[in-house]
Amino acid sequence: MATPNATRIQLCGRIAVSLEGKRVDDSLPGSLGQLLFSYLVLNRLRRIERHELLTAVYGEEATADHRARLSVLLSKLRGVVGAERLAGRTEIELVLPPGAFVDVEAALEALHRAESHVAKGEWAAAWGPASLAYDVASRSLLQGQDRPWLEDWRRRLDDARLAGLECVASASLGIGGPELAQAVSCARRLIELAPFRESGHLILMDALARRGNLAEALQVYDRLRVMLRDELGTSPSPAVREAHRRLLGSAAETAV
Repeated sequence: MATPNATRIQLCGRIAVSLEGKRVDDSLPGSLGQLLFSYLVLNRLRRIERHELLTAVYGEEATADHRARLSVLLSKLRGVVGAERLAGRTEIELVLPPGAFVDVEAALEALHRAESHVAKGEWAAAWGPASLAYDVASRSLLQGQDRPWLEDWRRRLDDARLAGLECVASASLGIGGPELAQAVSCARRLIELAPFRESGHLILMDALARRGNLAEALQVYDRLRVMLRDELGTSPSPAVREAHRRLLGSAAETAV
């Protein structure tokens, strides 16, 4: 549970800002205030020159008139978050207290931990951070807003969503037993989101086979093979072909 005086910032999904326990998101100065605040949050480890903020908020078409508007916007934002948190004049830096939670940062850090655990075969330890990364990255970043820098962050979060989902599927497969059902579900979802990501097909083949659905696992391979042939003129990777050979061997043993 969050402590009463915690600083928590949620930018994915509905924007929510709690500074040392005080909710201030409804006090942000409109949609432009949300853009400005979010840009400062996502770049909070450095000082940002005003011309960069000008472009981030008003776009490349910003004129000299917008400089005055930015000054007014910064003044309003200082009134919401506190002058001590918005340091500098010509270069601006958002200063958050130690331990502040920012959902985008948490998702990317959790993904790093999850991938590390998966690489080491630490399946139970991977599941929690992988789920966190996937859940956060599945929510839209500042929905309704449109700026090039937002698209860059959205692409980064899209990658994190896929990687997080793959880690959840891998962890569920590694844990086995009752978690195989989730491995199947996550792998199917991964294939739906990224059909050319062969790791999703590989996980699904393995999970189905371990649940006793060998024929269905072989069908997964065949659908992938046909898709790659028709769409890209290529064939599955060596790792996927090797998994297919193992499945065929298991099928032959079952038939005897």
